[in-house]
Amino acid sequence: AIAAGAYHTVSLKSDGTVWAWGRNDYGQLGDGGTNTHKTTPVQVSGLSGVTAIAAGAYHTVSLKSDGTVWAWGKNDYGQLGDGTNTESSTPVQVIGLNLGSTTTTTPTPTPSPTPLGATPQIAAGTWHTVALKSDGTVWAWGNNGNGQLGDGTYTNRTTPVQVSSLSGVTAIAAGGYHTVSLKSDGTVWAWGYNSNGQLGDGTTTDRTTPVQVSGLSGVTAIAAGDLYTVALKTDGTVWAWGYNGYGELGDGTYTDSSTPVQVYGLSGATAIAAGYYHTVSLKSDGTVWAWGYNGYGQLGDGTTTN
Repeated sequence: AIAAGAYHTVSLKSDGTVWAWGRNDYGQLGDGGTNTHKTTPVQVSGLSGVTAIAAGAYHTVSLKSDGTVWAWGKNDYGQLGDGTNTESSTPVQVIGLNLGSTTTTTPTPTPSPTPLGATPQIAAGTWHTVALKSDGTVWAWGNNGNGQLGDGTYTNRTTPVQVSSLSGVTAIAAGGYHTVSLKSDGTVWAWGYNSNGQLGDGTTTDRTTPVQVSGLSGVTAIAAGDLYTVALKTDGTVWAWGYNGYGELGDGTYTDSSTPVQVYGLSGATAIAAGYYHTVSLKSDGTVWAWGYNGYGQLGDGTTTN
């Protein structure tokens, strides 16, 4: 498995060890040192038995096979979940949280037939962290300035709190300052920052508890960019909502949308991913398609044209 933060990269090996490289000024590489950037992989210290990884802007998170969650790096908002605001260059255990044992190396994006079949998962936003338990409940910690922890408050949390009135979840995604969940019935629910309609409820009002994305069902996978959200449906179509200043919604416009719009001319999609301002999809024929911001060539089409 692989994950990418703002300026660092993380990988999970088949032996359950984690390796990282890139920027390390907050200890986000987990090798016990800070302020020493690494151009080749270093092993995260004292960590084994890992089954999933996630990367926030400047912190990294891992899920172990025993259901415990461990994190390292920047911790100014409590995003490491260890009850402090102290950064750590080695993994610390998230307090009071066990997601349920798992032997899989990657979580499935396909909804389970019942809420009880959820695969434990982790996700990381800019300054907050989210976890899905095997019972289908969602827990979050870290920055809550826009309600992205979903507990009905704007209070930052240094230990996990349960997302209010949410169950039957099978997948989670974390954007810059908003959080998204996919339920077993194929509906999508979101909460947190909503400046550009990234919650998809037809408004631009921040939400401290989950709201349902309008008019969207049959979803099998979700992804979250900085200020927008993307969903993949069972029919292979892709839908997006929120900020569209660079065309990252893929509907042929640069107009924000507070409800889902269909990505233009795309079918047969099997996977999706969202960057800061660009979106990527994998089709069933093995080809990759991208749209949105392209100032650095991130769309891979040989140009730098959005």
